[in-house]
Amino acid sequence: MFKYIIDSKYENSFKDFFLNIQTFFSKNDTTIHKARNELKIISHADIDTVVKAFKVPNIINRIVYSFFRASKAKKSYEYSLKIGRFTPNPIGYIEFFDTCLLSQSYFVSEKFDYDFTIREPLLDDNFPAKEEILKAFARFTYELHENNIFHKDYSPGNILIKKEDNEFIFKIVDINRMQFFELGAEDRAMNFSKLWARDDELEIMATEYLSLYDTQIDFTQRVCFYSNKNKRTKNFKKRLKGQKVTD
Repeated sequence: MFKYIIDSKYENSFKDFFLNIQTFFSKNDTTIHKARNELKIISHADIDTVVKAFKVPNIINRIVYSFFRASKAKKSYEYSLKIGRFTPNPIGYIEFFDTCLLSQSYFVSEKFDYDFTIREPLLDDNFPAKEEILKAFARFTYELHENNIFHKDYSPGNILIKKEDNEFIFKIVDINRMQFFELGAEDRAMNFSKLWARDDELEIMATEYLSLYDTQIDFTQRVCFYSNKNKRTKNFKKRLKGQKVTD
């Protein structure tokens, strides 16, 4: 048994693709990420797509996602529609069930031809136009927040950047963990915490953000506070596991 939704403008050309997605996915060797979930670039109907195959949940989550909560694939699709221009164009999702319980699920979107992620300028002091990129990213983040979007995994690998006509275009991915609410100043400051940026880089972003946003709190200080708190927490967990700690 399976359930799927395809955006209407792709339905005619992608229905067969979705119904046979397991075969398409297994026969394709263009993996771009493989950890808990796996992402592959697959071309179909003259469109380059990114297909995300979610890990089969454990038995408890199979029950939860089958009867009580939307699956990660379904949330990825619905959230993509909700946030529109901030993420690559969604095509659809499909869920497969085994004895009425969710097993495999896939989310498909158009491939966004980005040039780099925010990670590269954060790691390279000599990255071209680094300060300009950080300021543009701050303005993009402000737009997200003004649209009541809080990405719970707002980390470097999930922020794609393309330079076009001397402007930087940003897209966010891995969006099945989102919240939608009117963000206060503390929420906005906290949303920078997973970038793993240095304080001087955060100060550039916070200063640019403040050119658009008026608040009574020391916003720059709070941005740095939440970032350093996240680093301490992550490094503590790494120490417990005997892993290398990073600044």
